[in-house]
Amino acid sequence: MKDQKDQLEKLRHSCSHVMAQAVQELFPGTKVAIGPTIEDGFYYDFDSPHRFVIEDFESIEKRMKEIASKNLPFVRSEKSRDEAVEFFANKGENYKIVLAQAIPAGESITFYQHDSFIDLCRGPHLESTGPIKHFKLLNVSGAYWRGDEKNPMLQRIYGTAWFIKDDLDNYLKRLEEAKKRDHRKLGVELDLFSLHEEIGGGLVLWHPKGALVRYLIEEFWRREHLKYGYELVFSPHIARQDLWSVSGHLEWYQEYLYNPMDIDGQKYLIKPMNCPFHITMYNSRLRSYRDLPMRWAELGTVYRYERSGVLHGLLRVRGFTQDDAHLFIRHDQLNEEVERTIRFCLHILRSFGFESFNTYLATRPEKFVGEISAWNEAEAALKRGLEAVGLKYETDAGGGAFYGPKIDLKLVDALGREWQCSTIQVDFQLPERFKLEYVAQDGSRVRPCMIHRALLGSIERFFAVLVEHYAGAFPLWLAPVQVKFINIKEETAAYCEKAAEKLRGESFRVEVDKSKETLNAKIRNATMEKVPVLAIVGKKEQDEESVTLRARNGTNLGMVKLADLAIFLRKM
Repeated sequence: MKDQKDQLEKLRHSCSHVMAQAVQELFPGTKVAIGPTIEDGFYYDFDSPHRFVIEDFESIEKRMKEIASKNLPFVRSEKSRDEAVEFFANKGENYKIVLAQAIPAGESITFYQHDSFIDLCRGPHLESTGPIKHFKLLNVSGAYWRGDEKNPMLQRIYGTAWFIKDDLDNYLKRLEEAKKRDHRKLGVELDLFSLHEEIGGGLVLWHPKGALVRYLIEEFWRREHLKYGYELVFSPHIARQDLWSVSGHLEWYQEYLYNPMDIDGQKYLIKPMNCPFHITMYNSRLRSYRDLPMRWAELGTVYRYERSGVLHGLLRVRGFTQDDAHLFIRHDQLNEEVERTIRFCLHILRSFGFESFNTYLATRPEKFVGEISAWNEAEAALKRGLEAVGLKYETDAGGGAFYGPKIDLKLVDALGREWQCSTIQVDFQLPERFKLEYVAQDGSRVRPCMIHRALLGSIERFFAVLVEHYAGAFPLWLAPVQVKFINIKEETAAYCEKAAEKLRGESFRVEVDKSKETLNAKIRNATMEKVPVLAIVGKKEQDEESVTLRARNGTNLGMVKLADLAIFLRKM
């Protein structure tokens, strides 16, 4: 699997360079910036006098195929920083000059050349352009140079490349299906949520149906946490800046923090995290070893500054609700609680219909706080937990938070896409920073350790994943409207209302179609709204005190007595 990924990365890296050559040849005056690989593809950023549109892709792809068919070798070479700067200055490639100047003096810079095109690049590349056969340019978008809104806006062309034509065709089919499932599109069509510039980028308005699904998610979450030995807490949305200084967020998380506000001459920050509040609660009284573990959970809304260019529906927002929890534990409880948390995480995700997961152990980053011995202990506990549960995992070297290593459990949806949701972190640093203690059995004061964990990640992101996983067709227990009653003729309208009222009394979420549309139109409308069950009522149903049920996929579920309807639905 790793070898296959490595080969695909080489192919896509090589393809991005061939695309850059084709673009510069077809559109004179175009300058190149960066062209990395990404998951399933690649992109290249261009500064061009020409405004690229989808219609340009045909000519670019044609030229790329002409270049690739020559089977040109990719030749690696090295230059010093000064040589690289001079080389790009002579070509007028000012973005490449900036990249070259950022490399420390004395380090050699790697170049790759095929045909007349030569580029600063670490690689890796294929041996030649010959294997570049099955590729497709996908879209073009704006992208600020180096992601900074103060820099020039460039044009980013995305593409994908595969060794086998069937793999490319299957990928393009998945992309088309993903477009149909896009939560932003379905959010509008199903009237679930909206985002508005007049409110502010990355701030979500939950419409009644979306809010109801969110309520169902949160109520399930609370109920299961109480069953699993957690206690629920609440914390405010702002706090004095000093709190974030002690936690380290002021230093390590500065780019995501909003500017402080002045309250009574003190600086306050809107919260980016919930953990300092839970820690302060713990510190409100002296704890005993008998009190531990303490498992505190909160659906806590936090606010983080994200650049406007990365905001994306509900997947990347500025205000979101974390399904957060912090466990305060003794060191001898660490292994058991890590394993227990992983099992609970799997239970929650499986309850929403997810069965496939990719798991990563993120280890100590280059910049970290605390002693390496503590990091080693924490990483070992996470490894033991994964092994005890039987989860295969990959190591994400250096991917941990500044205060501790973590497990990232990424769910795989109906289209095989990977989504980051669940995180479990072991932390010895914040207990040290906040001087947490408990009284041990021998009367001494001992520092506890912590587990930070979010199982759904954020309600907003998880909601988006659910929408795309189910293509908006939520399972019965999560559907905002579970049953829609449809009368065939006007004389059965009163019975229809009576039947719906009876079902509401059984705690089902019900609507009645009161429109004057034809029966077929009513069925079509309810199907487009993705209502799981349609209850059709005609004279026969009225006379027999029953309804005829139809599933949203068109399956006839038969006639069911009104008295038995709730029981029938609960068995679905």
